[in-house]
Amino acid sequence: MAYIYKGVNGKKITEVIASNDGVQGEIWARTFEIAARAEALLVQHRAEGIAKVDMLKGDIDGYVVLEDTNRTNTGSGKGKANSAASIEFGRSAYDVEVVNDEGQVVDEYTVGAMEGLYILTEASHLPKKRRAVRTPKTVKIKRRRRSGGRG
Repeated sequence: MAYIYKGVNGKKITEVIASNDGVQGEIWARTFEIAARAEALLVQHRAEGIAKVDMLKGDIDGYVVLEDTNRTNTGSGKGKANSAASIEFGRSAYDVEVVNDEGQVVDEYTVGAMEGLYILTEASHLPKKRRAVRTPKTVKIKRRRRSGGRG
């Protein structure tokens, strides 16, 4: 293996090559191809139309991102769903307990397991890596009160 230590204007030679216009054009072309394949795969499985495929440009690299921004996964913190990860890799089943303001359980239900669709993995022609099976869990959520004169 050859090692190249010298660079140009304080940059490593790999950075100089990667920032070349021709190389950048090819990176963006391949990013677009992967994004187009991913969007086609996502459309085949789309139920509600919330998830989408997006392309982002970094300093050198191009990124294809699966996004799913809805009210159940906005913000951060414990108990927030990551729907894009669940779409890609699947999820284990889990139990949900709905509690009122006093902390009493008012409803219980189970969210079923879901096999991953591997949208980005398939579009990139990468091998699938299965997630490890997780221990069943119970999630507690606060009951939402309806507003606007409905019940």
